[in-house]
Amino acid sequence: MNLLDPQSPSVWRDEFPIRSDTVYLNHGSFGPSARGVRQRQADWKRQLDEQPMDFFVRRLEPAWFDARRALGQFVGARPENLAFVENATSGMNVVANSLPLAPGDEILLNDQEYGAVQRIWRRVAEQTGARVVQVELPWPIEAPEQIVDSLLRAMGPATRLLVISHVTSPTAVTMPIAEVTRRAAERGIAVCIDGPHAPAYLPLEIDALGCDYYVASCHKWLSAPLGSGFLYVAPRRQSTIRVPYLSWGRLLPGRPETWSDELLWSGTRDPSAYLSIPAAIEFLAGVGFDLFRARTHALARHARATLAEMFGTVPGTPDSELWYGSMAHVPLPHVDASELQGRLWREYGIEVPIVEWRRQGFIRVSCHLYNDISDLEKLFRALHALLR
Repeated sequence: MNLLDPQSPSVWRDEFPIRSDTVYLNHGSFGPSARGVRQRQADWKRQLDEQPMDFFVRRLEPAWFDARRALGQFVGARPENLAFVENATSGMNVVANSLPLAPGDEILLNDQEYGAVQRIWRRVAEQTGARVVQVELPWPIEAPEQIVDSLLRAMGPATRLLVISHVTSPTAVTMPIAEVTRRAAERGIAVCIDGPHAPAYLPLEIDALGCDYYVASCHKWLSAPLGSGFLYVAPRRQSTIRVPYLSWGRLLPGRPETWSDELLWSGTRDPSAYLSIPAAIEFLAGVGFDLFRARTHALARHARATLAEMFGTVPGTPDSELWYGSMAHVPLPHVDASELQGRLWREYGIEVPIVEWRRQGFIRVSCHLYNDISDLEKLFRALHALLR
């Protein structure tokens, strides 16, 4: 099968409601759900609207636990180690509210972490007297050891927590988290993995990683509805979890018995996004996860090679699935990033992020099942016209 054949994704493209005037190359930020997932969510909403009392009091908890079991099997985690949250940011805030820190303790980040994550931990540092240590990672990267060694050199006797992305947002780099986690654990340092890009983008076995916390969003590559994410907490940390907001935990007259109960009933809200995660897993399983990853990587690889040649720039990682999957990340010549992104949309109907990092512009091209080679060719032509 030619993974770049323009005809091959037609059946998949029809599953997604992309507007006809749009070339959408930003699924890495957020993308639409497939038709069957939207239908499943609509069914849950219908049940809620038709009989709210029956839904909340009798149906919600069994459905929540069923969905959690499906998620646990998908991400390689025991269900009791998982809880649903709206997104990775929500999960990270739960971790930040739960980790005991004292003046002088250190939180280790790096300069490829998501900006919102950095904000969360800087506020924690201000509140507790702890200190954020930010490592500048090597760039370009040639080998995993460069990342591991840079982080190890920054770990000291005061380091209490390492926060690291599984797949970075500004640079689209797949980090060597298994080795980083193992080496941090040897030093008694807790590890929180920020993984919003990872579900479906990569195979996951979270229990086997040995991390303390893992937060993720399911609305990205898995294409579950917006507002669906999860928090993983290792058993050794579960007794310390303190959610930033309190409600009933479990429905009355029950009481919270486990750490995840506090996140089950967080007030009256629409839980249909959580309950539709199994439908998203079923859809991609029907496509085939290996096929999904192979096709989207082939598109991203084509985009990366073509754009690097067009711009005369060199990407920051080797050309390998070890380093990137469905997202291509390429340095740009000197440009106004905001202006270029705006013109691509206004003049060509192309949605693709142009990001600034370390005072340089980069383009990050996301490829999903509804994309094909013609989308990339439209991007190439538009960039040629705008940057010539």
